[in-house]
Amino acid sequence: MRYFNYLTAAEEQTLFFLPPQSINLTNKYLLEHALGATLYMPATRQGVAQDIIDGKLTGLMSMVLCLEDAIGDNEVIQAERLLVNHIGQLALAVAQGVISEAAIPLIFVRIRNVDQMQRLTESLGEKGSLLTGFVFPKFTVTNGTAYFRALAEINKYQAKCLYGMPILESPEIIYVESRHKNLLEIKQLLDGYRQLVLNVRFGATDFSGLFGLRRNSDMTIYDIKVIESCITDIINVFTRPDSTYVIPGAVWEFYSSERVLKPQLRQGVFVKHLGQSGGRRMRDTLIGGYMDGLIHEIILDKANGLIGKTIIHPSHIKPVQALCVVTHEEYMDASSILASNNGDVGVIASLYSNKMNEIKPHMRWAQKIMIKSKIYGVFNEQHNFTSLLT
Repeated sequence: MRYFNYLTAAEEQTLFFLPPQSINLTNKYLLEHALGATLYMPATRQGVAQDIIDGKLTGLMSMVLCLEDAIGDNEVIQAERLLVNHIGQLALAVAQGVISEAAIPLIFVRIRNVDQMQRLTESLGEKGSLLTGFVFPKFTVTNGTAYFRALAEINKYQAKCLYGMPILESPEIIYVESRHKNLLEIKQLLDGYRQLVLNVRFGATDFSGLFGLRRNSDMTIYDIKVIESCITDIINVFTRPDSTYVIPGAVWEFYSSERVLKPQLRQGVFVKHLGQSGGRRMRDTLIGGYMDGLIHEIILDKANGLIGKTIIHPSHIKPVQALCVVTHEEYMDASSILASNNGDVGVIASLYSNKMNEIKPHMRWAQKIMIKSKIYGVFNEQHNFTSLLT
């Protein structure tokens, strides 16, 4: 698994100070940081396997085939059959040498219940080795133990470890009177199965739906205050020094819409890196597809320590993953902080001469930057996320 493997050697050399490294999928610590833009697709969607084989989903590294809310309740049997067919088609293509297993994105299945997970695993048989794991929707203390006990049992008969990704999206988690108790109990539950937990995800759409709310394309999820407060508590509980779970950002639902507010992207950053005509053209393209709202939300995700993002459209892959790349400034700051962790100093000036770096308070941040630098690479000084959007 290696990010931006669609770039030529010359393009990679131009863009990156440090290129992305190949990630060994057995290294769980790196893998849980490496999902990037995770594309959700209903399992009923035709042509899923063929699109992967044909390389139509450029840059995609992880995906979820959904058997839950993305399909109708009357489509479950058909969806299960199609999912088995999708995986079977990919397995056949690998066996025939049409595509390498390394070229297939990490595949997760969002299931409805434990019985369905067990049924699918049996139906897939050896072809199940193409899966990376399962997504557990509406995860609570009540149903959580059953999910992970079943997953642990399934793994006894698998060639490789399958992981679970719980989604926190139930009323008892968003409602303020029960939130703290449930989050702490869920964390205790997950701690007992830590080796099987890849990410802890949250369902902003389900949370919003409970209140009859929906952000528009001019807003981020952080503008919906009742959701923001819940995200804050999830981050508080699951990313403490004794937790270090990886939490991705919420799904961005828009790929076209009517504009109400002003665009949220400055011309300067594009013109500086892509020139007058190229920069303005790229900015106009992003604004036309409502990518400026997505980019704004990703920046807020990063500021809150979230890594990666759930997406529902292939056009979102490049913006999300371009913003996962470590900037040259971030890397130099992190390197300086780690190198100065010898007790001789407490504060040092940034090599960019624009900030102070405090060794102890910024240590965990620096360590996270180094993890991301291995997975997503580090931009050359004169480049930023706009360079990967062209």
